[in-house]
Amino acid sequence: MQPFIFQGFNPAALEFLQQIVRENNKVWFETHREIYQQELLQPFRALVELLAPAMLEIDDGFEIRPAIGKTLSRMYRDTRFSNDKSLFRNRMWLTFKRPAKQWTDAPVFFFEITPDFFHYGLGYYSASKATMDRFRHLMLRQPKEFSAVAASCRAPFELVGESYKRLLVKDQDPTLANWYNRKTFAVMTTNTQIEALFSAQLAQHLIRGFRQLRPLYDFLLRVEMLKSIPLEDL
Repeated sequence: MQPFIFQGFNPAALEFLQQIVRENNKVWFETHREIYQQELLQPFRALVELLAPAMLEIDDGFEIRPAIGKTLSRMYRDTRFSNDKSLFRNRMWLTFKRPAKQWTDAPVFFFEITPDFFHYGLGYYSASKATMDRFRHLMLRQPKEFSAVAASCRAPFELVGESYKRLLVKDQDPTLANWYNRKTFAVMTTNTQIEALFSAQLAQHLIRGFRQLRPLYDFLLRVEMLKSIPLEDL
């Protein structure tokens, strides 16, 4: 079998994601499974394989297997604890992260497509307070290093994530406070120019973006190392 070479996504992939919102049932999905496999799953797998060498340069501990549950998201939703009982997602994504049970509390590179936009970047899915406390500690202990980290998160990326309503530290430098007061965060860019998904150059575009964010990832790995140390001993 000839290997699948990533040449960008096809409009049919986005049409599938649009339709699955209206036809959110197993019968429809099974009758359209071939479209899902050809237009979404296969290109995503090829994209992971294309990105993998560059991502291993950032961290050779990354999971890079182009498989569902490893680097690729599932279409099925877990509805057990959600008020939304839709069976299928109308989006798909890939991630590069170290294998871990608590992956939501660890740094992850991501790329996600929806019918109307795509976005990519680096951050936490849902950082714990313990993680953010160590992040803040390291920010204050290594201000010069963090200044370089913050500078790398320039356009097209922006810092997003919920912040505390009250400042944790009064009279703090606004740039520093923007990071310091987050409950969790990601640095990401959102693009509504869907046509960019249809180009083979998408892979190189992602690689450039992920490499730009490497200083932040390296900083977050240092935060991970502090997790074995009680906060009061830091």
